[in-house]
Amino acid sequence: MTVERQRLLVFAGSYSEAEDSGIYVYAFDEETGTLTLTDEFAGLKNPTFLNVNADRSLLYSISETVSAEGNKIGEAAAFAIDAAGGKIRLMNREITVDSTTCHIQRDAASRYLTVTSYHGGMIGLFSIAEDGKVGRKLDVQQHAGSSWHPERQDRPHPHSSIYSPDGRYLLVSDLGLDRIVTYSVDEGKQKLIKIDEVSLHPGAGPRHLAFHPNGEYVYAINEVDSTITSFSYDAEKGRITVKDNVSTLPAGFAEDNSCAEITISADGKYLYGSNRGHDSIVVFAIDELSGLLKLVQHVSVGGVHPRHFALTPNGRYLIAANRDTDNIVTFKVDQESGKLQDTGKSVIVSKPVCVVPVYLMT
Repeated sequence: MTVERQRLLVFAGSYSEAEDSGIYVYAFDEETGTLTLTDEFAGLKNPTFLNVNADRSLLYSISETVSAEGNKIGEAAAFAIDAAGGKIRLMNREITVDSTTCHIQRDAASRYLTVTSYHGGMIGLFSIAEDGKVGRKLDVQQHAGSSWHPERQDRPHPHSSIYSPDGRYLLVSDLGLDRIVTYSVDEGKQKLIKIDEVSLHPGAGPRHLAFHPNGEYVYAINEVDSTITSFSYDAEKGRITVKDNVSTLPAGFAEDNSCAEITISADGKYLYGSNRGHDSIVVFAIDELSGLLKLVQHVSVGGVHPRHFALTPNGRYLIAANRDTDNIVTFKVDQESGKLQDTGKSVIVSKPVCVVPVYLMT
C-alpha cells in the first residue's frame, strides 16, 4: 500500500540563455532552512516568472522567443511535476503575446492563464487545456497613456496581474500609468472586460499586488518611489479605494532604491516587501480593524537586488531571490512578531528572479 505524504519543493525561475539551465527545483528542509537541488531545466530563454498548480502538480513558466520576423515575443510553457523525485517534465510551449513578458498568473479554478508584458504594455488571456497544457489565446488587452516619470512612465508598463479571491476579477498593476486596472472575464465570449481603474499618486509605479486574507484590503508595492499603497476592496464591484501610503525605506535613507515583491502572511497579521538598493525585506504589522500598516523591521537580504521572495505555505520561512549576487537566501519567520532571522543557509544560482515554495503530494 502506497502512503501519500506532502513534500515541500521550491521552484526558481531566472534570467538565462536557452542553452543554459533556467528553471531549478529544490527540496526544502523545514528543520534547517536548507535548499537541496533536485532538478534543473534548460531550453527556455529567460524563464523568469513561474506559477504552480499544487493540486495537479503542474508548473507554468513564461519565456522569450523570436517571431518569424525576428522580433522578441512571449512564450509560455507547462511542466508536469514529479513531486517524489523533485523533477519536472516539459509538456508543451506556446507563443503568447507580441512582446516579451514579465509575469504569469492562473485563476483559482485553473481555467485561465494571464501573461503580462511590461515592454509591450499589454495583458494576454489564455486557456488551460484539460490536460493542463498551455491552451489557446483568448484575448489581448493593450494599455495606453503615460504618467509622471519621464523615463520610467513614458508609456504603459503593466507589471503583473492578480485574480481576486473569488476569481471574478483580474487586477493589473500598470507601473507606467500609475494605475490599477480591473477586468472581469466574460465567460461566454472568453474576453477581458475592463470595469474599473484607480489612479495612484504620480510617480508611484505600482508593480505587484497582494490581497489580505479577509478579502477586504489590497496592497500595492510601488517600484518607482518605494512606497506601499493600502486600498479597501469592494468584492461585489471589484473596485479598490486608496486608504494610505507608507515608505518601504528606513528614515534617512537617500540612495537609489526600487521595490519588487509584496506578500502577506496567511494569518493576515504581517506584510512583507522587498527593497532593491537598500537590499532589504521590510516587515509591517497590519492593523486588524483598519488594514493600515505599522513598521516592524528592515532586514538585509544577504545579497543584492531581491527581485522576488515568498513565504513557505506554513509561514515558517521566507525565501528571497537576489538576482545580482546569484543567490537564494532563507529566513526563519517569528510567528508572533513577524520578524525575520537569517538562517545562514543559501544556494548559488545564476540570476534568480522568482521563487515559488509549494507542498505537493508524493
